[in-house]
Amino acid sequence: MEQSLSEFMAGNLQTFWEMTGFYNATWEHFVMLAVGIFFLYLAIKKNFEPMLLVPIGFGILIGNIPFSAGMEVGIYEEGTVLNILYNGVSAGWYPPLVFLGIGAMTDFTALIANPKLMLVGAAAQFGIFGAYMVALALGFAPDQAGAIAIIGGADGPTAIFVSSKLAPNLMGAIAVSAYSYMALVPVIQPPLMRLFTTKKERLIKMKPARAVSQNEKIIFPIVGLLLTCFVVPTALPLLGMLFFGNLLRECGVTTRLAKTASNALTDIVTILLGMTVGASTQASEFLTIETIGIFFLGFMAFIIASSSGVLFVKLFNLVLPKDKKLNPLIGNAGVSAVPMSARISNNLGLEYDPSNYLLMHAMGPNVAGVIGSATAAGVLLAFLG
Repeated sequence: MEQSLSEFMAGNLQTFWEMTGFYNATWEHFVMLAVGIFFLYLAIKKNFEPMLLVPIGFGILIGNIPFSAGMEVGIYEEGTVLNILYNGVSAGWYPPLVFLGIGAMTDFTALIANPKLMLVGAAAQFGIFGAYMVALALGFAPDQAGAIAIIGGADGPTAIFVSSKLAPNLMGAIAVSAYSYMALVPVIQPPLMRLFTTKKERLIKMKPARAVSQNEKIIFPIVGLLLTCFVVPTALPLLGMLFFGNLLRECGVTTRLAKTASNALTDIVTILLGMTVGASTQASEFLTIETIGIFFLGFMAFIIASSSGVLFVKLFNLVLPKDKKLNPLIGNAGVSAVPMSARISNNLGLEYDPSNYLLMHAMGPNVAGVIGSATAAGVLLAFLG
């Protein structure tokens, strides 16, 4: 009897041991756990976009707890809780909900008052198409190259939406790359802005924007939807929700819906999106040579996008009257990291002239960048989807 009990205990302890994370752990798991902890450190201690990096960082920890096959807890195992939550990412319906919230939060007044700023937002999209060509040259398939290139828009939801359609197998790496560079905007952009501008250009003061009527604010999302989606119908899920959210904000009769879209709904979707994107970075799927290439191309795309906006403003100033010149420091805001890039433009402007407030001017190309990256995504989906 004692022998049988000891054998029973030994057998069950062995089975239990083989089920633990300690038994199933590999060095790849520990690398990814370290990455998750690093993301949490950046978010909590350095205050780098905590609303994004805390869910993603903790999601990386969740996704890289080692377990044995068949336990039905992994994000890629059909029917698990994580897999069901991940459906919003893989099927692409979290990003449009985020765009609904962005639309409800965004004031397009700066763009309506000065429509030529739309060109700055468009110029920043060169990063997307430049990275696409480089990715093709490096041997990525056209659909994979398109999904990677969208990182240059500095727009996490758009990157997820495009990659879910064009390259689902690369979505985890693309999403983490896009959100990482969004969080690092305050680190990456200022050196580029200083590099491509002179002190004289940084001191340019722009005229205050004209007043915008409430009717103009109401008409803008309707006309914006019709113009953009007639040209690029494939961008409808993103731009449709963006402009719908903005109409809720501006029409004056749906205040409660606008508040829900911009607060509770956006917060819920951000939590689920960030956590599941982080959890999708399982070591076996994430630690590959392709991932390194994606991060490199994403970084290059973001550099090109930020630089293109600044250089375009410098070029544009050559044809603008002296009293209507733009400060090139707003060019970086052409990427769609709202409102981070606009704040950087403002902070750098104040550094060189404490009376030169550029925030409202920079918001023009910043919100134009949101429209531009979604439109670029639609173009890629139309040709590659």
